[in-house]
Amino acid sequence: MTMVTPRAPEPPPQDQDEEMLVPQQEVEVFEGPQPMEESMPAVDNESLPDASTSRFTWKIESISKHSGRKTHSDIFVVGGYSWRVLVFPTGNNVNHLSMYLDVADAKSLPIGWSRSAQFSLAVINQLDSKHSVRKEVTHTFNSRESDWGFTSFMPLIDLYDPSKGYIVNDQCIIEAEVAVRKIVDYWNYDSKKETGYVGLKNQGATCYMNSLLQTLYHIPYFRKAVYHMPTVDTPSGSIPLALQSLFYRLQHGDNSISTKELTKSFGWDSYESFMQHDVQELNRVLCEKLEDKMKGTIVEGTIQKLFEGHHMNYIECIGVDYKSTRKESFYDLALDVKGCSDVYASFDKYVAVEMLDGDNKYQSEKYGLQDAKKGMLFIDFPPVLQLQLKRFEYDHARDIMVKINDRYEFPLQLDLDRDDGKYLSPEADRSVRNLYTLHSVLVHSGGVSGGHYYAFIRPTLSNQWYKFDDERVTKEDLKRALEEQYGGEEELPHTNPGLNMNPLKFTKYSNAYMLVYIRESDKEKIVCDLEETDINEDLKTRLRKEDEDKENKKKEKAEAHMFTTFKVARDHDLAAQIGRDLFFDLVDYEKIHPIRVLKDMPFNQVKEEFSKEFGIPVHSQRFWWWSKRQNNTYRPTRPLTQQEESYTVGQLKDAAIRMNSSELRLYLEENHLTLASRTKDDILLFFKLYDPEKEELRYVGNLLLKASSKPSDIVPKLNEIAGFQHDEDIELYEEIKFEPNIMCEPVDCDVSFSLNQIADGDILCYQKRCSLDQHRHPNVSSFFEYVHNRQVVHFRLLEKPKQDDFSLELSKRSTYDDVVEKVAQHLGMDDPSKLRLTQHIPHLQQPKHQYIKYRSIDHLSDMLLLRNPNQMSDILYYEILDIPLPELQGLITLRVAFHQATPNEVLFHIIRLPKGSTYSDLIDDLKSKVQLSRSDAELRLFQVNNNKIWKVYLPTEKIDAVHDPNVPLHVEEIPEVEKSAGPRDRLVHVVHFFKDNQHIQYYGLPFFFLIREGEALSDIKVRIQKKFEVPDEQFLKWKFAYVAYNRPDYLQDSDIVLSRFQKNIYGPWEQSLGLEHSDMPTKRANQNRHSFEKPVKIYN
Repeated sequence: MTMVTPRAPEPPPQDQDEEMLVPQQEVEVFEGPQPMEESMPAVDNESLPDASTSRFTWKIESISKHSGRKTHSDIFVVGGYSWRVLVFPTGNNVNHLSMYLDVADAKSLPIGWSRSAQFSLAVINQLDSKHSVRKEVTHTFNSRESDWGFTSFMPLIDLYDPSKGYIVNDQCIIEAEVAVRKIVDYWNYDSKKETGYVGLKNQGATCYMNSLLQTLYHIPYFRKAVYHMPTVDTPSGSIPLALQSLFYRLQHGDNSISTKELTKSFGWDSYESFMQHDVQELNRVLCEKLEDKMKGTIVEGTIQKLFEGHHMNYIECIGVDYKSTRKESFYDLALDVKGCSDVYASFDKYVAVEMLDGDNKYQSEKYGLQDAKKGMLFIDFPPVLQLQLKRFEYDHARDIMVKINDRYEFPLQLDLDRDDGKYLSPEADRSVRNLYTLHSVLVHSGGVSGGHYYAFIRPTLSNQWYKFDDERVTKEDLKRALEEQYGGEEELPHTNPGLNMNPLKFTKYSNAYMLVYIRESDKEKIVCDLEETDINEDLKTRLRKEDEDKENKKKEKAEAHMFTTFKVARDHDLAAQIGRDLFFDLVDYEKIHPIRVLKDMPFNQVKEEFSKEFGIPVHSQRFWWWSKRQNNTYRPTRPLTQQEESYTVGQLKDAAIRMNSSELRLYLEENHLTLASRTKDDILLFFKLYDPEKEELRYVGNLLLKASSKPSDIVPKLNEIAGFQHDEDIELYEEIKFEPNIMCEPVDCDVSFSLNQIADGDILCYQKRCSLDQHRHPNVSSFFEYVHNRQVVHFRLLEKPKQDDFSLELSKRSTYDDVVEKVAQHLGMDDPSKLRLTQHIPHLQQPKHQYIKYRSIDHLSDMLLLRNPNQMSDILYYEILDIPLPELQGLITLRVAFHQATPNEVLFHIIRLPKGSTYSDLIDDLKSKVQLSRSDAELRLFQVNNNKIWKVYLPTEKIDAVHDPNVPLHVEEIPEVEKSAGPRDRLVHVVHFFKDNQHIQYYGLPFFFLIREGEALSDIKVRIQKKFEVPDEQFLKWKFAYVAYNRPDYLQDSDIVLSRFQKNIYGPWEQSLGLEHSDMPTKRANQNRHSFEKPVKIYN
């Protein structure tokens, strides 16, 4: 059943989940990680007033019968286009309802069609429409993306829960609101030409940073200060230099600018570029970092001069002459949006007076408890006033973060001297006129789970506004920059009034998030002119060089189809690598510089160029093909034929590709005399010389030999090459392969090379003959084994996991005993069994939670092996134990926190017990180590997690069942008063907490407390104050509350406390008596951060 109806007013929908917007895919669904913001759309919806809008309602009867398959709604028409809703009632390969808007006639539309629509999809709650689930998005539909929507629209467990009201009598009601908008083609749009400004490229989810950078750049005083900051050479390691480069390119560039250099200077990797953060928090972190880097320079204090203001917090007693004040600075002000109609209402709320009376009286040091007024007034405002609008807040009822999309107005001119300076403190300088003009509006478009940022800025404070939306900059009018960013609801006109008479309203998810005002009296100083002399000449030179390099690369790229590259290895390359970077095979081609030539250049011409470049006559050059052998070695295989040398380089590269080579690689056999012609009996061999005394291997050249000759025939020549006596007794080995195992065999010198199966490209290693016990690695084979298996391991003390303590060169084949023996020897330990090793997790840069058990891993290679079998770590952690590891592994080790009865303090003990022990055994062991208040004292064992009591253990329980052995086990004496407890008395769990922006934060150690039947809070307070020995002045600040599900319900002195407690279990969900400490300092944190975001960090 379907119908088209007028849209009735209803509450704002739930926050969008921008992250889950995907086209419908039936076979596979790929959902993450995805960018947290929408890419630059082809349609700028807000700039397109013409729209055709309608609302469609679809009642799905007998929805349970649709399980396991998709279903379409009837077709409905909006904007002259046919649409339908596509639903997967049991999810599109996910445990969520999947729902999309689909172009109904996509298959019959002409090639190249597209249409843009702003639409919302909703599942109506039939019990309470306020709980309906609605999500909204804008998309440009085309032949590749003819449907768009939400694969994870809402959990199936909620949809099919009868008590939730989304399905009633097996009927589900779906609503679709569709507004079809015009499409504007920005493909050929030139921001510089149209506006004089350029945008910033989005790295994936950096729109929040782009909007902030554009705002800061268009404060000329700030830009000038950045230009005057001293810098280091490389932008990737210098935030000032990277920011200077970015600003210079924004000032002089013609196209959008990359921010990768800047984010590299922040110490960010590509992951950070796809993690959206909060623009307000980035502003604070970046300004703090720049303020620090400006210290000791000519621009020191710039951040304070621009953005720092001061306010005064005060408490003034009413009945006595006493006033307490405290001056604080601020760089930005966070203004409430909820419950405030405009900026002035937020400022009124900011300075509103709070009365401290009744149970909330002020404790004066001199006069005791007094009725008082508490408030805040401003001492001075900064030249540049940054206002952060609190669009995000925590909804306690739903236990989630929500976005406040309410209408919130802000003026073009802001007068903070209004009403006779009601925002100013008595000590404020009234001669300063606090009249501000709006400079920029940063906008957040989307919901709490993701969205997009852009900024409206008027750089010169003229009447012309500009929208900076990543790469695109457009001219905008005043209405667009102000009124359309107020938030609230937007009315869309109907194209068919006869069908739908009521106006359609959409909640505007795009609204102002941060405002920047400039004081009128400082306008000339802040919006100043910049001279070319303000820009460092070194910066200009470096950037010009970068531009030239980019142009050359661009030219090379444009001409790439005409050119090709190839690589030639020569003997000096082999000599430079073997024994240093390389021991096996002949050359690492990754380190050979490529030669770039025209594809159609004949190879004979290349030989002539080589002759000119290196002085090698053409007749002294012979080029060889390389090939990969079956044993994975890589050797020269045969010379190029005369016919091949007549080919062009492009033809030779094609031939190399046909031989399964990714590029053309050649070896140049060279001789300054004329190279002899090759016969079938000729072979080219390569020679390496090994010195067992120095343990050195080096390349000494090649020889063209007869395969029918014997190795003994060339011994005099090899001795000459090595500088040995001509009759030196030498050994020859053939280097055959090195993976997975070394194969280096002795060569029989008395039979021919052919009988030794030695051919073109083979490698012979030779050395002076020596006895096996004369050197550590007496022959080439043993040396290769050593090189193949050697591994430098960096050892770190487990207590200091971030820094290397020492390094040892070991063999990958070393056994567990070999490794601990070497480490013990280095540390000067007599007993290696008292060492315990732990493996490393590279991507976390920390040790594994589980140590290496005694002799549980056979070889060092297994200790260093990662999950990916082709990767190895080079870090191990060590501990020095007080008993041998095999003995320790037979014990349970527990960290016990013992709460002494008197004095009130906690002592920590390490206790070891045999496996299978009970908590009763632990108690017996602990009693021998601690001092009890009574010899017959009983002990209670419990575990604390997140500052709340998690579990109480019975003495008969086995210790193996401990909740988490890494968490301290708490033990306390059971007070005598508990033994006389009545049948209706109760032992309650007491927690300490403070409030941070209305959120409960638990801290400190919780405890048990016996409350008597009928006992009032006033009596409990007396006993708790006595327990902690807290002075009256401090104890008066404590508030007592009944806490359940992290919600405090404050108690009065007359309340009978036990009347609140019902359950009798211990756990994180338990009701508790809470002690609120209002004097706890709270960290300055950004409460406007979205739920999905991590804190912003700049590391350099």
